[in-house]
This record gives sequence, C-alpha cells and structure tokens, in this order.
Amino acid sequence: MTLMVAVAALVFWSMAIPFTLSALRLLGVYDVVQECHCHVYTLFGKVVGVLREPGLVWLWPRMGPTALIVRWLGTRYVIDLRRDQTYIRSQPVNSEEGAPMGIGLWYEMFVSDPVAFLFANTDPRGSLRANVSNAAVRCLSNMPLAAMLQTRHSMSESVRNEVSPQSHEWGYRLGSVYVRKVHFRDAGMLRQIEEKVVNRLRQVTSAIRQEGANQVSVITSAAEREAAVDFAKAAALRPQIVGGALQQISRHREVAETLFDVLETQRLLEAKGKLTLVPARSAELLPQLLATAGLEPRSAPERPAPERPVPASARARGSQPG
Repeated sequence: MTLMVAVAALVFWSMAIPFTLSALRLLGVYDVVQECHCHVYTLFGKVVGVLREPGLVWLWPRMGPTALIVRWLGTRYVIDLRRDQTYIRSQPVNSEEGAPMGIGLWYEMFVSDPVAFLFANTDPRGSLRANVSNAAVRCLSNMPLAAMLQTRHSMSESVRNEVSPQSHEWGYRLGSVYVRKVHFRDAGMLRQIEEKVVNRLRQVTSAIRQEGANQVSVITSAAEREAAVDFAKAAALRPQIVGGALQQISRHREVAETLFDVLETQRLLEAKGKLTLVPARSAELLPQLLATAGLEPRSAPERPAPERPVPASARARGSQPG
C-alpha cells in the first residue's frame, strides 16, 4: 500500500511540476534566458523590458503588473548575441594601374543594441554587408598594385575603421575584418602574367646553369693546370730518382745483372709474343728435324778455301830479282 502511494505521488508531481512551471511562465512570473541570448518584450508597440543576463529572471520586479499580460497581448523577441562570421567573395575593385582586382573580405559581427537591431533597420545583416562592400570599394580602389598584393593588414584596418561608426546605429557591431584573398579577375591578364613569370623563370634558370658551367670550367681548368704542374715536376724528378737508384744498384754487379734479367723477362712476358728456344747444339737439331719430316739432309756446297794472306816479308823477297 505504501509503495503504491509513493508511486502515485511520484507520477502526480512529475506531471504537476512541469504544468505548474509552464503556467507560471505564461502568467509572466518568470522567464529563462539562455547563454549569449537576449529577450526583448514589447507591448502595444513599446519596449517594456530587455533581459540580457542569462539564467532564471523574475519578471514582476522588473516590469510590474505589465508582466501578467505581456506574454498574452505583447511580443517576446529572442535575439542571438553570439558572434557571426561572413565572407564576401571577389569584391571587385580597381588598382591604381587599372588592373581589375577581386578582394575576399572576411569579417565578424555581433548584436550590440538589441532594440536598435530590431527596430532601427529591417535588414541589419544585409545593410552591414553592403556597408562593408562599399567601404572596401572606397578604401581599396586606386591603390598601387604592389601595395594591394602585400599590405593586407593595413587594408583590413582601413575597411574596419570606415564601417564601424555607421554600423553602431543599426545595433550591429563589426568585429575583426581581414582581407583573405587578392586576385586578378581578368583571365587574359592571368595568362599574360603566367607567361611572363614562366619566361622569367626560364631566363633565371638559364643564367644559373650558365654560371654553374662557367664555375665548373674555371675549377676544371685550375685543377688541370695544377695537375700539369705537378706532373711536370714528377717527370723532372723521375730521371734523377731512377738514375740514383740505378747508380746504387750498379755498385753491386750481381744485383745489377739479376735486376736487368728480371726486367727483360718481364718485358717478354708482357709482350705476349711467341718464343722459340733453340738448344746450344743447333747442328745436331737440324738433321733430327729433317729426319722427322721424312727429308734427307742436303750437303752444303763446298766453299772455296779462303786465301791465306801472304806475309809482307815474303812479298818483299819475291819482288827482288834473282
């Protein structure tokens, strides 16, 4: 029994509490303001209350008896006070040289005066966007092209200073302004610039290559000159060194003969020629080779005996008369 009573009480209060709170809100006893939001109450065309502090707010101490009928006969506006961001793409401007440029503008905005935001301007966001665009055209047109491509920070500050005083009148405050992009709007100009950049890069690349080739040639010629000088010095010192070594070797006869035999044998081996070894008794080798080939050795022709020279004394005696 006790459990059933507890369950019934829980169900009753779970239904009664939300209903009671809703009824109190409809009667204007209290209201709940969310974080970064604002409530504006109007009755018969007049603003009777503005709530900017977040949390649970009692309306009777603020509005008096009007709070009982403001939710029935009046209007409650809920305004978002958080920062908003907008990006304007390719805002057309002209440089001092007449080049058609496009400016990309990014800016922040937030509601500073809820009442002015509601009633001072029917479209405060569109008006602020148009104001920023006009300020960009007024401030950034006729600037030198080099300054337009480089000084984005000063351009952003000039646009913000131009827009901010007028935006307060509409209850909209401009936050940060930043020029994010600056580009050319003419496709033909872009192609011409690309061609000039490509040609310039080719010229610079060719100049760098030529300079590198010249430096390499200078380094190579210097190295060859130094190498030629060193080789000439070595060639001049070689005979002296070799002559001194041979002079020391020639003092020992056996060492000198052995050295020259080794050098001669090394030269013969390096020549890779055919070598025929003939024994000391070559007279006996020829008949053997002929007999092996099946030929008879021919007798050598008899040579006349050489005349013996007559002594001078005999020639003298023979010349005397008998």
